[in-house]
Amino acid sequence: MKKVILLTVAILGFGFAASAQTISKNAIGLRLGDSDGFGAEVSYQRALSDNNRLELDLGWRDGKHYDGFKLAGIYQWVWNIDGGFNWYAGPGAGFGAYSIDNDYKKHGHFEDDSDTFVFLAGDIGIEYNFDFPLLLSLDFRPELGFGDDKFDNNDLDFDIALGIRYQF
Repeated sequence: MKKVILLTVAILGFGFAASAQTISKNAIGLRLGDSDGFGAEVSYQRALSDNNRLELDLGWRDGKHYDGFKLAGIYQWVWNIDGGFNWYAGPGAGFGAYSIDNDYKKHGHFEDDSDTFVFLAGDIGIEYNFDFPLLLSLDFRPELGFGDDKFDNNDLDFDIALGIRYQF
């Protein structure tokens, strides 16, 4: 009888220890990537339950001959790998706009262009949740854009970024 009780306590103990790690209720920081021309993004994550969250990213670019912004919203499922390591994936969408000044010379002539666009996105990544309120992540986000797209004539973008966020 003692062995059965001891075995039951051990199984329950391992079961509670193996349960999924809860994610932080809020996290804010930067998502640093640049494959789509919008540079660093201000990133905010809001937990919706113990293992899913919503991420909002606002990126902007301001240069001598152009400026633009992009807002993305991603729904993420989060799975624990081990300890503070998690991996996550999810779908999303967003919109943006850019403007090119007529002083910009492209293909041998000066261009003055602007466009608004919408896009669908996916996101997959890995993160480490430290014991103090810091979250580091590395993710891959393919984006399929819809708009006039006169700027780069490419509707598919692959974005890889490093995220640094403060959790609260």
